[in-house]
Amino acid sequence: MTAPPTGSETAHRPTALRGLSLASLGVFLLSWALCWANAYVLNDDLPNTCGDLRRQSFPPEVACASADGTLTGANAGGIEVLFFASLVMFVLLTSMVLALAAVRRK
Repeated sequence: MTAPPTGSETAHRPTALRGLSLASLGVFLLSWALCWANAYVLNDDLPNTCGDLRRQSFPPEVACASADGTLTGANAGGIEVLFFASLVMFVLLTSMVLALAAVRRK
């Protein structure tokens, strides 16, 4: 049997928190890219055909509102939930990783 690493080896070893933080950043960037592609690639002709155009910058969205209240070209609800949830998770996990690194340095 080998002993677990101690001292400076432990401080530099990647942790599960760091992995989760990077995974949530990846999900955030992927959902942002999907929203951007929906707004500016798939719906690039909406401004030419729509009377009531609605633009949103965070997350990117270009949608056409009709008289009955329906939106054409809007982002899917699940993608927006992933967008905001992964952003919040990234901020929380990254702050935890930084706090843990500060505690380990002392």
